[in-house]
Amino acid sequence: MKLYFSPGACSLADHIALHEADMKFDRVRVDLKNKVTETGQKFDEINPKSYVPVLEMDDGRRLTENIAILAWIAKQQPALAPADDKDGTQLLEMLAFISTEIHKQFARVFKASSDAEGASGREKIGARFALIEKMMKGEYLFGNSMSVADAYLFTMLTWARTLGIDIPAKLQAFYERVRARPAVKLAFEHEGLE
Repeated sequence: MKLYFSPGACSLADHIALHEADMKFDRVRVDLKNKVTETGQKFDEINPKSYVPVLEMDDGRRLTENIAILAWIAKQQPALAPADDKDGTQLLEMLAFISTEIHKQFARVFKASSDAEGASGREKIGARFALIEKMMKGEYLFGNSMSVADAYLFTMLTWARTLGIDIPAKLQAFYERVRARPAVKLAFEHEGLE
């Protein structure tokens, strides 16, 4: 299995989740600016969408999109899904919320065409973080156990810290708790982050 990633990109969530699941995988770094892998292969040949993550199975099948990859990882390692989520809908709901309501808002900040657009994006991200803080059911999103959704939220908080976006106190504590996990330390090491 191979994870195509770009350091610090949203693929970090999948990288962390794969380590949390103790799955064996190879990593292939992608230069998103030049659309080429570290081996020189054109990335568009791997993913015509031109972005990471991509999880390539041993049989050649490829999954793209954080929601699909993270849900697949949780299916392989049920300990990374909410214990009381028998049909997977709670996990899917949270992954969709993080993807559509937080992740997508970062584009308005990273690629803002004006100061007003950037400020609006920051405001929406802050409001979503405040909502997530209220929704948390323990030390992690679904209680006191790490889930794949926590890896995704952690990645979004990493971006927020880099951009100086305010993070509520409970999520700041969550960030520090997740950052200290061995799987996160390993993913950061592999991606050359710090």
